[in-house]
Amino acid sequence: MSTWHPLSFRDHPIAQGVTYPDEALLESTLTRLRQLPPLVTSWEVERLKQHLAEAQEGKRFVLQGGDCAETLADCQPHLISAKMKILLQMSLVLVHSTMKPVVRIGRMAGQYAKPRSQKWEVRPSENGEIKLPNYFGDLVNRSEFTAAAREFDPTLMLTGYQHAALTLNFVRSLTEGGFADLHHPEQWDLAFFGNADLSDELREEYRRSSQDLSRALRFMEALGELSVDDLSRVEFYTCHEGLNLHYESAQTHTVPRRADHYLLSTHMPWIGERTRQLDHAHVEFFRGIANPVGCKVGPTATVDDVVGLANALNPRDEPGKLVLISRMGVDNVKDKLPPLLEGVRKSGKRVLWVVDPMHGNTRKSDSGYKTRSFDDIQNEIAWTLDAHAAAGTILGGVHFEMTGEDVTECTGGAAGITDDDLSLNYATACDPRLNYRQALEMAFLLGRRMRADQAKG
Repeated sequence: MSTWHPLSFRDHPIAQGVTYPDEALLESTLTRLRQLPPLVTSWEVERLKQHLAEAQEGKRFVLQGGDCAETLADCQPHLISAKMKILLQMSLVLVHSTMKPVVRIGRMAGQYAKPRSQKWEVRPSENGEIKLPNYFGDLVNRSEFTAAAREFDPTLMLTGYQHAALTLNFVRSLTEGGFADLHHPEQWDLAFFGNADLSDELREEYRRSSQDLSRALRFMEALGELSVDDLSRVEFYTCHEGLNLHYESAQTHTVPRRADHYLLSTHMPWIGERTRQLDHAHVEFFRGIANPVGCKVGPTATVDDVVGLANALNPRDEPGKLVLISRMGVDNVKDKLPPLLEGVRKSGKRVLWVVDPMHGNTRKSDSGYKTRSFDDIQNEIAWTLDAHAAAGTILGGVHFEMTGEDVTECTGGAAGITDDDLSLNYATACDPRLNYRQALEMAFLLGRRMRADQAKG
């Protein structure tokens, strides 16, 4: 750790790197970013680390979710509150099902950069083809397919910071001031269950669960143990993929009365599957910060890879410091995940295992849209729970790409979205998300499974 500093990543190869054409503009932008107030505080980061340590022991459960890629245009009150509402509603379902506190972490207030499989995008034109840099998110360039829009622009980091600050300010206002409708589960939009192709047993279970939750909350209020405001004033944390290391390093600071460096752009950054190489820049940067750090682990990961990441990203083996987010895909999870669980268990390293059932299950529909199947997402969660049970390890959380809006991006679920429906409201800036109805249904199904597992002992 003695050789680490916030810019030591520059001495390492960088995957998904951004090369800005104007070096002077980049440096002046970073100087200004370093001077701006932090977006989060070190004590919030440390409190989240405590919660994650408890989730490692099975005492809490983590619900991580939000947009695949935020856009600057998403910084609107109704969009932010819709994301908050579905996350809080899902968390109440999981609290009721598991009888455990739920740690809520939103993919928001900074999820403005996205990795891409291809550096370039090629489109046909009257004169042949046009080749431009791919769209890497609003923190890096713009989505319009023009040479000017696709140029990497460092000033967008300042714009992204400003929108993240506005989003966080509104989120904190919601959580501190009370957030409507969450204490009335009987008013939740469950009408889609009535017309869905569900068994009578499952439909009744949804109805009964929402009624039981409503009665429990009202009973606690009647006893004076819980008020509407108490329920609404929940702790809420943010996360994003730390893809643009220029942006992240400029917001990394020491703070009074603490020895370590803190990344203060978010509470919990994560490293993606494409940037987790042990000798590359992202691991180098994130090994040196005090924040809890997530790392996506896909089907190509070996035991040596994962144990190496645990050693690098959590050198002091702190509880709550490292979150391994498995994203195997439904076709790989049964074969690829168990060896990793066993290898990490044998290493004795402290990690929190979370499942991302979204990213390994993307496919292209016949109509040309990227989509994901609700059944594939549900099955990856179920088979991940099976793998943890067999290995004697704990699945401590789930990681969803979802929205509070009624989009049509993922197929299936009780709402019955088909490939033919995708064009109705396909609004994502990058990857397909669960809509409000699908996300809430997923919470009920997950809670049902976890409650059954707990009953088995």
